[in-house]
Amino acid sequence: MSGSSNSPWDEAGSSSSAAVSTSRQAYAEEQINSDDDADSLSADPLDGELGNNLSFKRKQKPVVPSITTPFSLPRFLSSATPLSTGTSRTSTPQRSHRRTLSRNADPDSKDGSNVDWVAEGPGRRVAYDDLTAIDWIFEYAKERSRLRLLKSTSLGIIGQIRQLIDASAIWIVLIATGVAAGVLAGGIDVISDWLGDMKGGICGGGGRWYLSKSFCCWGVDELAQCKDWRPWASVFGARGGGGWMVEYIGFLVFSILFAATASLLVRDYAIYAKHSGIPEIKTVLGGFVMRKFMGTWTLVIKSLGLCLAVASGLWLGKEGPLVHVACCCANLFVKAFPTLNTNEARKREILSAAAAAGISVAFGSPVGGVLFSLEQLSFYFPDKTMWQSFVCAMIAAVTLQAFNPFRTGKLVLYQVTYHSGWHGFEMVPFAILGILGGLYGGLFIKLNMKVAEWRKTRSIFKGPVFEVIIVALITALVNYPVKFMRAQASELVYTLFAECVDIMDDQLGLCKSGKANTGVVALLILAAILGFLLASITFGLQIPAGIILPSMAIGALYGRAIGLIVEVWQTNHSSWFVFATCEPDIPCVTPGTYAIIGAASALGGATRMTVSIVVIMFELTGALTYVLPIMIAVMLSKWVGDAIEPKGIYEAWIHFNGYPFLDNRDEDAVGVPDVPASQVYTRIEDLVVITATGHTINSLNLLLKEHPYRGFPIINNTLDAILLGYISRTELTFALSSTSLPPRSLPPETETFFIHDALADPHTTLDLRPWMDATPITLNAKSSFMLTVSMFQKLGLRYVVFTERGGLKGLITKKDVWLCLNGEGSGLGEREDLRGADGDGDAGEGLLERRSLDGG
Repeated sequence: MSGSSNSPWDEAGSSSSAAVSTSRQAYAEEQINSDDDADSLSADPLDGELGNNLSFKRKQKPVVPSITTPFSLPRFLSSATPLSTGTSRTSTPQRSHRRTLSRNADPDSKDGSNVDWVAEGPGRRVAYDDLTAIDWIFEYAKERSRLRLLKSTSLGIIGQIRQLIDASAIWIVLIATGVAAGVLAGGIDVISDWLGDMKGGICGGGGRWYLSKSFCCWGVDELAQCKDWRPWASVFGARGGGGWMVEYIGFLVFSILFAATASLLVRDYAIYAKHSGIPEIKTVLGGFVMRKFMGTWTLVIKSLGLCLAVASGLWLGKEGPLVHVACCCANLFVKAFPTLNTNEARKREILSAAAAAGISVAFGSPVGGVLFSLEQLSFYFPDKTMWQSFVCAMIAAVTLQAFNPFRTGKLVLYQVTYHSGWHGFEMVPFAILGILGGLYGGLFIKLNMKVAEWRKTRSIFKGPVFEVIIVALITALVNYPVKFMRAQASELVYTLFAECVDIMDDQLGLCKSGKANTGVVALLILAAILGFLLASITFGLQIPAGIILPSMAIGALYGRAIGLIVEVWQTNHSSWFVFATCEPDIPCVTPGTYAIIGAASALGGATRMTVSIVVIMFELTGALTYVLPIMIAVMLSKWVGDAIEPKGIYEAWIHFNGYPFLDNRDEDAVGVPDVPASQVYTRIEDLVVITATGHTINSLNLLLKEHPYRGFPIINNTLDAILLGYISRTELTFALSSTSLPPRSLPPETETFFIHDALADPHTTLDLRPWMDATPITLNAKSSFMLTVSMFQKLGLRYVVFTERGGLKGLITKKDVWLCLNGEGSGLGEREDLRGADGDGDAGEGLLERRSLDGG
């Protein structure tokens, strides 16, 4: 490794520019007491003539004379060797020096960059630890350096091909991700429908047991007349009340079996496959590292568990988990391209595009998927990421269309088409639906969080699998007697969305008229209330589960109920002036439109999405005329939901799990305490710091064992405490461990230093400057906490160091900021004990410990 090189240049070359700073030169000059010692200082490769050639400004490209002949070829056909021209092109000293730097670039450097860039201060890096934050600034600087080096060394047609291959890597990943997401979504649709129908019977015609009810009865207008489909009562020869009981028991048994199997798979093989995964994806896209969250086992168990969980009849959906599935696919494909896999920032751009593909196949809405990723998930979403997301979502939708899982040409089961418009008087019930959606969202989040806290503090169930079994049993007991809840969620939503003229087989009785309609309305409201309660206790179980489809189903239930009420009211009082715009002998009110507006309002109230919901609903219906009512309902639902519970369901779970996520789009300055940063950051008295000299390999190893913090500030001495830099625990551990191996094999008593030592022998000492960040982000110690929070949000920082006149005053980490903004002093115990007070780079006791000491 680079730390084991024997040359003085390899020992210090990676921080050459940073060490030209006047503070370090002054410190070195204090050690020189004679002219002889001054001569030894010139041996330092960071001193001398390099100052004229290294700069923080990008160097201008050398002018390459062109050959002006009628038959000149483009530059990419030129030879790697410059052609002889009449103009002399002798190498200047500066150009020769740059070539020397390129040749001396450390081949073992983890960032793959040349010495020219590393000299500017960030230092060398190794892979991030689990449950730590990435350095966005470092990752993008590393990528710019890599591209600059690639461009400077890619001459001629071969060089252009190299650049083309490098640029095409991300598109190969995106296309492969889109295809994989489409295929997996289609397979999950087919398998979950088959397993879900198995709760009611089996296809018995000619050994076609592997067919779902819709495919078994293909071509039959009414499913009740299908002779090939055999209910369990028919299979066991039961009739009358006994037949109903046999089917009830079969429904219970298969529901519990599917749910328990899914939970067992999650517990034993991939714990990260539980829940929807969207809160974790949002945190990962914000710069957090979660190992194995998007691994191979997680993808396999999430896909299989999703089929079983959806088929169990629990009040959950597959739309949110499909985002996790698509991101897993992208993460696996990225591993084939080292230039993408080794850059965490670029990897997150790809994951943003993959998330758009997940929503695209979940709703058949490519544009809605892009907007969902932009509005709900992504921390950093430049224009190029939007274009990449669009391509990935489009490929996924085309693949799902080619798969055609329902053999109807629809991307999702509940795609509908409306044949009529809306009238002005319907604005009032549409607004009521928006208010109901906000009430549902706010109350659902509060109830779901109460259940999650109760589940965490009171373990009355013997493990999470047993809890899933109990909830599946209760859900099956409630679902079967209520016909609206017995159906699969996607089938229920389609029936509620559709107009009566498009429903060929009205098994749920939604199109009844007269007194029977009153019973349907009451049953719809009852199903909505029960669904609300069941979804509140289901979301959070150790099972793959989303909340998008249950919210849509609940909203569609109460929306259809209000639509039926308005329809009856208009039919019985058609002469009222309110209904003067209705045409005679033509249905004036379409209850199905109320269902889709209710679904949009409920989804907006739960997730607090706005624009993406409107576009998704538009793509589901294709009815441009209903965009305005949907926008009004979503707007009201967000306002009402924010008044009840400021956080959406995903943000609430991020807060509950203790993920250090700081939303860069959060403009709520009221929530940031207007106090000096000195009241929040860890002061130097509580910090564990490392002095530039006076340490050995053994003493640093003992320091790492004694203190679990993720990083340490570097100061010149304990008296002045002048800040020289910052070193992460990961880099320090790697640098110390690599020197104990051949060829260096340094003993534990070897002296280490973080500044230039003129008298040090590079063969018998350890220079740790290449691993130190000599340019950490710093603020004045008198800065406000609002400015500090803004820097963390906008720049994605891991830590900020506070100084005054160059002296270290304190340090604050991303976890400290998160704790302060959320008013938390507990709930992170497990991770704090294992990772240190911050989880991301604090070297002190941290905000959590300081609060406990202060009694706050």
